Amino acid sequence: MDAPRTLVLAWGNPGRLDDGLGPAFASALEEMKLDGITVASDYQLQVENAADLARYARVVLVDADRAGSGPFWIRRLQPADSGLGFSTHSVSPAALLALARDLFGAEPEAWLLGIRGYEFDEFGESLSERARGNLASAVTYLEDALQSNDIRETGARRSLQTTE
Repeated sequence: MDAPRTLVLAWGNPGRLDDGLGPAFASALEEMKLDGITVASDYQLQVENAADLARYARVVLVDADRAGSGPFWIRRLQPADSGLGFSTHSVSPAALLALARDLFGAEPEAWLLGIRGYEFDEFGESLSERARGNLASAVTYLEDALQSNDIRETGARRSLQTTE
């Protein structure tokens, strides 16, 4: 069976130290040029991303995590009950899935990947040493999972505590 077309959408602010884990993840994965994988990155999730998600059979949303167990965790993501729970500043991953469902009739298989970061409260365009190690582990995991078409939950299953 062929792997579903997959969008990896990462977000974060590279100018806020470990908050840049999402974009760093996207950059590392994009360099691999994996077949059937589209990689995108932004500062935050936007309502417009619902149209992007709707075009894929599977999506993996990636962000830095402030409080989770390291090095990373991944869990299956379900749409929120309603896609209307967003602000003009950003939208949550579950609300984004709900918008893709409600506006476009799309229900892609969805995963949320949180990479443990440690330094968020200063300005700077570098990742902490521990965050770089966690990033490498997360990239290796997802590369293997995508190539084998076998994504599984790993790490602590808990509510989202990313940097959004």
